[in-house]
Amino acid sequence: MGEVEPGADVRVALPRTVNGAVDAMTATPDAQYLAGGTDFCVEVNFGLRRPPAVVCLRRVAELRRAEVTPTEVVIGAGTTYADMGTGSLADALPALAAAARTVGSPQIRNAGTIGGNVATASPAGDTLPLLTALDARVRVLGPGAEREMGIDELVTGVKRTALEPQELVISIRVPRLDGPQQFLKVGTRNAMVIAIASAAVVLDLEARRVRAAFGSVGPVPVRPRQAEDELSDAIDWGRLSASEAAIERFGELAAQACSPITDHRSTAAYRRRAVEVVAARGLRRCLRDVA
Repeated sequence: MGEVEPGADVRVALPRTVNGAVDAMTATPDAQYLAGGTDFCVEVNFGLRRPPAVVCLRRVAELRRAEVTPTEVVIGAGTTYADMGTGSLADALPALAAAARTVGSPQIRNAGTIGGNVATASPAGDTLPLLTALDARVRVLGPGAEREMGIDELVTGVKRTALEPQELVISIRVPRLDGPQQFLKVGTRNAMVIAIASAAVVLDLEARRVRAAFGSVGPVPVRPRQAEDELSDAIDWGRLSASEAAIERFGELAAQACSPITDHRSTAAYRRRAVEVVAARGLRRCLRDVA
């Protein structure tokens, strides 16, 4: 990203189509895509970034479209947290709606977007656990080419992605599964907080599988495959119940799959224990909701 002196003019492109946005970025390779700006503007304010140009995406109507079908939900990258928290999107993906409602203040929820959350790839990104648990796929557009990849392929590390230069996230395709889903988040307070740990837990009734993923406890969202496998075998799918021992074991295995760090918000030990608790709690709530 190119640097300019403080106070220098920054050019702004205002495209109305996704192709126009990519063209504008290609014309100024050191520019920055800007949707809600809830992460980017903080970095600018602290002097960490100062691109010579920004490509503003708020006028690109295609990015705000969402489609709900019986088998999947396609969410435009410009869909805000406020949009995800209500209406047909919330009905189709209640755990995503729950995650969206935990983000910041109403002002932040009306500005921040799912595409920004995905492309920023913060370990604490609130939408990432559910998208990971459901094997969401991300559509991106670059100069002359469009491609699609799994969310686990896109997010490669702490604020690192597989996006090529000038590529723009267009939409996220999320499968609709028959079964309850839960999102839980642990923070230093009850609102307007970055996650110490977060969890998405889903029961896939048709496949008779448990799905889960955890945020803020590893460089990328953590998918506890062994925990999923063992609990899927332990559930009585006819009665839709599981023993307390099996549920506790699920929490233990989920915590073991994580690689948390100690930072100014929490210790690694606390994060691991938080995962153990929210994994079991999310599973109990799913079983309760389907009973």
